[in-house]
Amino acid sequence: MRSALSGIATPEKWVEDWMRGGSVNSAGIRVDQDTALTYSPFFAGVRVLSEDLGALPMFLYERLEPRGKQRATGHPLYALLHDQPNPMMSAVQFKETLMGHAITWGNGIAYVVSNKRTGVIEEIWPLRPDRITIGVKRTGAGRFERRYRYDDDVNGIHVTLLPHEVLHIGGLGFDGVEGYSVVNLAANAIGLGLATEHHGAKVFSNGAAPGGALSHPGNLSPEARRRMADDWENIHKGIDRAHRVAILEEGVTWQQVGVPNDAAQFLETRKLQVTEMSRWLRLPPHKIGDLDRATFSNIEQQQLDYIQGALNIWIVRWEQAVLTQLLLPEERVRFYSEFLVDSLLRGDTLTRYQAYAIGRQWGWLSANDVRERENMNPVEGGDAYLVPLNMVPAGGERGALESTAMRRARLMRGRGSTVRDKLADAYGPKVHETVTELVAFEAERVTVLVAQHLEPERGRLRTRSLSGFLTALSALYASDGPVAELLTELWLPLFTVFAADVAADAAEEVGSEDDIDLTVWARAYTLAHVAYQVATSYGQLRAAAQGADTPEAIVSDVLARLAKWEEEKADKVTRWETTQLPNAAAREAWKDAGVKRVQWVARGSENCPYCTKLDGTIREIEDPFVAKGDEIDGDEEGQKLTAKRDTFHPPVHAGCQCQVIPL
Repeated sequence: MRSALSGIATPEKWVEDWMRGGSVNSAGIRVDQDTALTYSPFFAGVRVLSEDLGALPMFLYERLEPRGKQRATGHPLYALLHDQPNPMMSAVQFKETLMGHAITWGNGIAYVVSNKRTGVIEEIWPLRPDRITIGVKRTGAGRFERRYRYDDDVNGIHVTLLPHEVLHIGGLGFDGVEGYSVVNLAANAIGLGLATEHHGAKVFSNGAAPGGALSHPGNLSPEARRRMADDWENIHKGIDRAHRVAILEEGVTWQQVGVPNDAAQFLETRKLQVTEMSRWLRLPPHKIGDLDRATFSNIEQQQLDYIQGALNIWIVRWEQAVLTQLLLPEERVRFYSEFLVDSLLRGDTLTRYQAYAIGRQWGWLSANDVRERENMNPVEGGDAYLVPLNMVPAGGERGALESTAMRRARLMRGRGSTVRDKLADAYGPKVHETVTELVAFEAERVTVLVAQHLEPERGRLRTRSLSGFLTALSALYASDGPVAELLTELWLPLFTVFAADVAADAAEEVGSEDDIDLTVWARAYTLAHVAYQVATSYGQLRAAAQGADTPEAIVSDVLARLAKWEEEKADKVTRWETTQLPNAAAREAWKDAGVKRVQWVARGSENCPYCTKLDGTIREIEDPFVAKGDEIDGDEEGQKLTAKRDTFHPPVHAGCQCQVIPL
């Protein structure tokens, strides 16, 4: 029977359920799509999936013949999917909204507005899922079509939409027509979570202590009983009044009832419900704030699992919905949509650069492809694709590749060009580019330090501090400082690919069929040469600063050194590295291939006494040609070259173009 008190202001429960839907679950909490979003773990899961998919750019592509693709920027759908589907929403807001509907209600549905004359889609508007009824109608010849009934009593809109007027993103369902509502299926789990939160809130609102009873040895009148209860609550109820001292009179005692929160495992229950929501939404727990099982070692793997598991199926659903619902049958052969997920798969700097190095080495990435992925502007000549020179089609001719005997004969004569020469020529401009970028960075940073510590401030005097300048300079050129960090980022991917190409040629030269991986060696080589360059640059600037007598002279000498670097440094370092790295990498590859001895071959050194004296020298591959401290006599009396390091391969001095060959 209806209650006489029922009305608009105080509706009965059946009225609320009829008006808003939802149901009372086992926890005694009514759960519907609105109340579920007030439960933080569920909202966090919906938000993660909606925002992550919304942030992914969606492109419409056109297939090219015989293969390949290009962005179909001229198609009307391109701007709707990528930029703005309707005048009130960006593409991100639209995708977030539809994804939120699809997760909570099971279906995200949008109204497709087409030009009545041309049929071209002009706008796409999300529809409220609580106002939509999905049905199926037989259209004849054994075919069925979906029908979407939209009822808006507030605005008096009642219309049936046909399939071509709708974009429907459906989740997992039992009939292929509409998806399950996760809220309805997970009502008990969400209700338990809400009940737990409600319990915690009530505990704190009642004084952050368990409930209890006031006991009196005698009988109290109803009026006395109400007065005692009111007085007790006025004194102690509420979090601000918790833990006040209770004064009990006339034999009244306090008896605690209920179970303390720790005994009821209140906190454990709340944590368990976070895991439960992860299970319902197919999310790794760390995505909704549960980091108990997340570590630095597994968080990246969990992220990949999230993308491949939870997010990937929604990406596929969106792409196929656009293909089948927004493109005409004749367009589907030519056009298709695709999300760009690269931003979610980006690793740390080293991992990305190693992947780029592999892509560059095997020819599917150009320098500008890499720069575009790193949000950098293209460079001139950066569209070329490189491949290892020893790669030839299976069964094909060796072409320009020389036999080992021919290569050795040409080297011994000091004439001609080798594959290593070609590699040096190919990588030389890239090395030059990195050093030019480094010098520009150094000039900018050092000039700022000069202004801060050595030049007077305009309009007033400022204390000039050589020691302050040298301290700041030391930090700039520290082993882990900005200069070292930049040079490592520039050289590590470049030298890794350079060394891999040299290693492939060196292995071919000695007939080795094993794969030789110089990745670890290339990293050690890069770090050693970065350290040398950083130390050398710092030493030159410090010497320039300390060698002058006046502040003006210090500034002049330091700036002169920077200017000299801008003129000469890139050329010098390029000449050194394009001789040093090919010989070093080839020697390392030969060691892996089992070569025991190598020979020094002088080239382009008719007037160089040091190279001439080393020409033809044979050493065990583990022994240096020139040991540290050894002296090589020149042509003139007293002319000597003292080795500053063990020299296992050329160059032995600046400008040396010699090579080593395997024996």
